[in-house]
Amino acid sequence: MTTDMIDPTVHPSDAPAVTPKVATKRLSKWTLYSRRFARNKGAMAGMGIFVLLVLFAIIGPLIARYDHTALDFLNLNVGPSAEHWFGTNSAGNDLFAQVAVGLQRSLMIAVTVSVGTTIVSALVGTAAAYFGGWTERIALLIIHFMMVIPSFLILAMISNKAGGDWRVISLIMIFVIGWYFPARVIWTMALSLREREYVSAARYMGVSGMRIVLRHLLPNIGSLLVINFTLGVVNAVVTETGLSFLGFGVKIPDVSLGALIGSGSGSLVTAPWLFYFPAAALVMLTVSMALIADGLRDALDPTSAAGGRA
Repeated sequence: MTTDMIDPTVHPSDAPAVTPKVATKRLSKWTLYSRRFARNKGAMAGMGIFVLLVLFAIIGPLIARYDHTALDFLNLNVGPSAEHWFGTNSAGNDLFAQVAVGLQRSLMIAVTVSVGTTIVSALVGTAAAYFGGWTERIALLIIHFMMVIPSFLILAMISNKAGGDWRVISLIMIFVIGWYFPARVIWTMALSLREREYVSAARYMGVSGMRIVLRHLLPNIGSLLVINFTLGVVNAVVTETGLSFLGFGVKIPDVSLGALIGSGSGSLVTAPWLFYFPAAALVMLTVSMALIADGLRDALDPTSAAGGRA
């Protein structure tokens, strides 16, 4: 650069400042969702409680001093002690081991039922909305019929005949009482999606109907499916608890939280620990899942207040 190109009247401090361009990294969708979820204190508290319950269900039977089926005839119906941390029942079973195994069984039933009902309701609801016609009429007829029959009584009778096998109970809860209400909600939401431009474009390109359902409709209601899954865990736990409390659920020697609450409800005066410990585990499980569902709803909803702070 030559000297005649420099203006001597301009001081270097008066030159316009050049702002360097800072490369901004675009956040992925799931990173944004996780940040929204992490800002919800209630949801994080619920997640912490749920993780602790899962660890207790896994580690509890391993660290228990007694097996959940073992009988201690020298300690019948005794309260919490160094020997039996949660006390024993009238038969001499260690309640700590039974609560851990019961929570494990209730979680297995809840997760199995929630996954199954989410899949079935999602496929039925979106397929009925997309294909329309007779497919939609038949699906809605079945859904509305299932909504008016006493499904809980049918579930109780079938599970009682099955001998309280948790696998049979899970399948019945999926196909008898678990799928039709979420399917009705998903059908309503998918009706607006089937007229979107990307669905019409895929149809004109010759993409098959089932592929459009799986690749275009279901991913766009993913937030609803996640929330349905979380709430489905709560509904499955409550339903299983009600069945076992009435004597139609899991049977001895297998245990669940509902069975323990049902057997301990008659000893509230003489042996309250038989009721309070499994009831506390049940309340913590349902409250934690409700807090997680609330946090997921806020995190996945673009109009929520959490979205503006992410």
